[in-house]
Amino acid sequence: MVVKTFMDMDQDSEDEKQQYLPLALHLASEFFLRNPNKDVRLLVACCLADIFRIYAPEAPYTSHDKLKDIFLFITRQLKGLEDTKSPQFNRYFYLLENLAWVKSYNICFELEDCNEIFIQLFRSLFSVINNSHNQKVQMHMLDLMSSIIMEGDGVTQELLDSILINLIPAHKNLNKQAFDLSKILLKRTVQTIEPCIANFFNQVLVLGKSSVSDLSEHVFDLIQELFAIDPHLLLSVMPQLEFKLKSNDGEERLAVVRLLAKLFGSKDSDLATQNRPLWQCFLGRFNDIHVPVRLESVKFASHCLMNHPDLAKDLTEYLKVRSHDPEEAIRHDVIVTIITAGKRDLSLVNDQLLGFVRERTLDKRWRVRKEAMMGLAQLYKKYCLHAEAGKDAAEKVSWIKDKLLHIYYQNSIDDKLLVEKIFAQYLVPHNLETEERMKCLYYLYASLDPNAVKALNEMWKCQNMLRSHVRELLDLHKQPTSEANSTAMFGKLMTIAKNLPDPGKAQDFVKKFNQVLGDDEKLRSQLELLISPTFSCKQADVCVREIARKLANPKQPTNPFLEMVKFLLERIAPVHIDSEAISALVKLMNKSIEGTAYDEEEGVSPDTAIRAGLELLKVLSFTHPTSFHSAETYESLLQCLRMEDDKVAEAAIQIFRNTGHKIETDLPQIRSTLIPILHQKAKRGTPHQAKQAVHCIHAIFSNKEVQLAQIFEPLSRSLNADVPEQLITPLVSLGHISMLAPDQFASPMKSVVANFIVKDLLMNDRSTGEKNGKLWSPDEEVSPEVLAKVQAIKLLVRWLLGMKNNQSKSANSTLRLLSAMLVSEGDLTEQKRISKSDMSRLRLAAGSAIMKLAQEPCYHEIITPEQFQLCALVINDECYQVRQIFAQKLHKALVKLLLPLEYMAIFALCAKDPVKERRAHARQCLLKNISIRREYIKQNPVANEKLLSLLPEYVVPYMIHLLTHDPDFTKPQDVDQLRDIKECLWFMLEVLMTKNENNSHAFMKKMAENIKLTRDAQSPDEPKANEKLYTVCDVALCVINSKSALCNADSPKDPVLPTKFFTQPEKDFCNDRNYISEETRVLLLTGKPKPTGVLGAVNKPLSATGRRPYIRSTGSETGSNITVNSELSSPAGNRSREQSSDISETGVSENEENPVRIISVTPAKTEPVKNKEMNSDQATQGNISTERGKKRTATSTGAENIHQKIEEKKTDETGQAAPPKPRRGRPPKSECQGTTAKNDETNKPSGRGRKRAAVSQESAGGLEASNAKAPKQQDTAKKSAPSQSQIDLQR
Repeated sequence: MVVKTFMDMDQDSEDEKQQYLPLALHLASEFFLRNPNKDVRLLVACCLADIFRIYAPEAPYTSHDKLKDIFLFITRQLKGLEDTKSPQFNRYFYLLENLAWVKSYNICFELEDCNEIFIQLFRSLFSVINNSHNQKVQMHMLDLMSSIIMEGDGVTQELLDSILINLIPAHKNLNKQAFDLSKILLKRTVQTIEPCIANFFNQVLVLGKSSVSDLSEHVFDLIQELFAIDPHLLLSVMPQLEFKLKSNDGEERLAVVRLLAKLFGSKDSDLATQNRPLWQCFLGRFNDIHVPVRLESVKFASHCLMNHPDLAKDLTEYLKVRSHDPEEAIRHDVIVTIITAGKRDLSLVNDQLLGFVRERTLDKRWRVRKEAMMGLAQLYKKYCLHAEAGKDAAEKVSWIKDKLLHIYYQNSIDDKLLVEKIFAQYLVPHNLETEERMKCLYYLYASLDPNAVKALNEMWKCQNMLRSHVRELLDLHKQPTSEANSTAMFGKLMTIAKNLPDPGKAQDFVKKFNQVLGDDEKLRSQLELLISPTFSCKQADVCVREIARKLANPKQPTNPFLEMVKFLLERIAPVHIDSEAISALVKLMNKSIEGTAYDEEEGVSPDTAIRAGLELLKVLSFTHPTSFHSAETYESLLQCLRMEDDKVAEAAIQIFRNTGHKIETDLPQIRSTLIPILHQKAKRGTPHQAKQAVHCIHAIFSNKEVQLAQIFEPLSRSLNADVPEQLITPLVSLGHISMLAPDQFASPMKSVVANFIVKDLLMNDRSTGEKNGKLWSPDEEVSPEVLAKVQAIKLLVRWLLGMKNNQSKSANSTLRLLSAMLVSEGDLTEQKRISKSDMSRLRLAAGSAIMKLAQEPCYHEIITPEQFQLCALVINDECYQVRQIFAQKLHKALVKLLLPLEYMAIFALCAKDPVKERRAHARQCLLKNISIRREYIKQNPVANEKLLSLLPEYVVPYMIHLLTHDPDFTKPQDVDQLRDIKECLWFMLEVLMTKNENNSHAFMKKMAENIKLTRDAQSPDEPKANEKLYTVCDVALCVINSKSALCNADSPKDPVLPTKFFTQPEKDFCNDRNYISEETRVLLLTGKPKPTGVLGAVNKPLSATGRRPYIRSTGSETGSNITVNSELSSPAGNRSREQSSDISETGVSENEENPVRIISVTPAKTEPVKNKEMNSDQATQGNISTERGKKRTATSTGAENIHQKIEEKKTDETGQAAPPKPRRGRPPKSECQGTTAKNDETNKPSGRGRKRAAVSQESAGGLEASNAKAPKQQDTAKKSAPSQSQIDLQR
């Protein structure tokens, strides 16, 4: 009744107010406030709430203590809201609604300890709110609390804590509704509560007063939640975080970075744009000294890239630095960050970010490399193979396939195996159906760059080689047990282990696997089936699973042995290629030929697809020849043979050659069609087609002698030197026929060689070459006559290689011919009708021919030291391409162990190459050759008997002898020349001395000392020649002693010296003389600058026989010459080479027509060269320096030569020293001056020890020196210039 009365009463009833005032006061008595009955307490609370409503704004209670008791009482009753199913819930709701609507609690503001009431109220409301409450309950609670916050003087810390505690993750998870209530309350009161929040964080973050609140340890969690609720709540807090980011405590910085990473990275956050200073400060943590901070920053980048693509530009530079972080984990996470974003959406990562991943594929750490490679593979499969984002995205990552395959060039077996795995799973997924899989492979192969194609070919080759090793191992199991069998089996197991990850552990696993094979005959038969050429891909898949199941151990979840076996099986199993696959490839190619394929849609032209398809089939014909044996496949190949594309036809012939062994017996119709085509190609096809046609006939037909004779006879009769363009193919065919069937064709070929090849073709110049001054021309610009001469030289070599004997002394004659061609610089007739570029081609052909003949032991024996030296000097040719191609051929033959060891000494001369890239290439070749030889010796113990031809250290005596006869080395005491010698010696010794294997340093020192006890076998009785030899030995000893402290130990064995180059040591001969002075020794080792040449002698006219250094012209109008300091000798071998005037890669072509001015230098005295073609005037000089064709100049008239000789004699009489001789193709070491182009005259040079006929003077021109390193130009002009010539120089 009382409750109903108060509920119905309103504020305007003044009489009723007065009437019920005593009742109102009575209801606030202790009897009611502490009544034990909760229903009574509820009804009293409802009455009191109505009393506050009726008497508002003044309460009838004047005592502050009473008011406090009343509101605490009412607050306690509000806990009844928790149970929504209670019969009294509506009354509890009425109480809440009344309090919220009237804002009754605002009366408490007048109380001193009102905060206690508010805290109790807030805690009560947050504790009772639950998911059974409707929206009205939540709304009234919010109204009640927000009025207290917004109308009060401020929020105390305790009250703030009562709100914020609900945001802490632990509480948030316990009561989601309390979290939501706090969240809405904060949003509603943001303007009022923000200063209080700022004060709290200021106390904790800046002042470090963690005691101000129990929530101090949760500040970062709170900031994250508050930011998510409303960033305006933290307007004043963000600058405090910037301060914290610069804290000296790494853990504190880490906590702030974690927090800000969430704030900046959240999807709807615009904090980075709104607060740029904080963003920039945060980015600075990418470079933090504390590793976990950097790691956290990198992890953040992934979310940021995905949620805020607009910030990618800011992140890129920082990720770039972190991609080179010294910490492996950080580099790894950079990759994960970029790849994760890229897989979400490729547009999120720019090309620069993908470039960072690309770089990390070559990281020094395997974990990082693997992540980068796998990440790129996943992107390629998603966007290129499945084309999930269209053509633009596919184009953006199209480079990935090439890059991944390039990694197959790395030395690590782990890299190679991962590339194979990626190829099988991502580039050409092996689980696709055959047609789809081959279509994928077909167009992939057509779109790869040349290096990637080579890598893919190498991959198939390695897999095929491993298959053959396993096949040989199985064959050994079939043989009876013996010691020899066990030794062979062990060697085979070691070879197989090297093709698996972690070869050290793999050896044990392979041995175990071998034992299992020996005990389990069924397993052996399964393995034989797996590597059988006729096994299909589907069968192989079943077989691999079956073998793995047999070897699995259920009790051992992680089985390293099984993992190793799986690696082996995956490498040898036919994952992609079988007969069905080859048939599908051929069908695809047929569609391209017919024009019915969708080549353009796949991004390749039909011609490219056909050519690449044939190349692909050609490679597969080596590794899977039996898969080609079908009439359908061969019919398609015959169709390709009839196509106009020369490359296509050539590849088709080679496929027939590799796969057609059963054509004659099984496919007679194909045979009858193929024979006339092969004959036609051998007679009138391209040179490459002719070669393949001859080899194809020899390989697949039983009556090859008849077939080859039908080609040989008409071709040998129809040779006509007057039509050189029709000579090239016949010469190729004849050469290969005589090599493949020497018993039948060696004798008939002898007359062809004598009467036509040498007499008619090589010894005649029928046409005049173009005098454009270039040292090299593209293949299409080379004259047919020179191409024919090159093929004629190759024919001579093939003819001799077929005979394999020198009974008729034909090899001696051929070697003399080739030597004469090198001495004459390619112009064998010396009629000066041949162009410089054609001479370069012929020099290269002659040098390569000698090198090819040296690969046959019977011819190697008859090559004289002089011929060997002429061949070696080709690597110092003036033409860049000659040097490059010759070095590649030399390396290829040495790596295959085809050439004798002495030819490795030729690489020492590469120290004189002016192009840094060529020197670097030569050094890599040396490293490869030396490692291969050492590995071969380890794997083949029987090779110890012939260590002289295999042990890399044995190259030292050959190198010493070769450098002794270096034409540039004329004065044994000339410091500059000795520097050159030291440079060449160190070029080789540096690589040899990388490791002191088996005390090799002492062994090399012993070799040099022993050489000093012998004589030069090439000229044993010439004191000067022997002095040069001993001087080079002393320089070598000086270098070895200075670079190694281990060389003074006793040599493990006494070295054997090659008798071809050194005489046997005499019994009583003792050579303890030092051939280089102590001062010279110091100069060689310290690399002090060389003294400047005497300028008075520089400008003197010079005899035609003198050596002339050149200087580079700036190409300016004045034509003034500058010199470039050449490299100085220094203890660090490579460093000294890098200091030389390296040729830049940029802009300037190697052999363009840019003549270089030559300044005259007083010639040094050298040994006389006996030459019947030398003029008597020249012979009187007696001192002729052999030139290698590197500084060839235009000759002048006879009158000028006489003038030069007179001036030379005057110079000699004055005793003025000549500046040092330059290196081949390098600027002179001394700084000397030339003069302007106005005073240019011509000098007559010498060429490789032979007199050169006069040629017309070429026009003057400057050579740009912009690519030389720091040329030092002389300031003072000189008097009248000496006669100068102009030559072409590689740059």
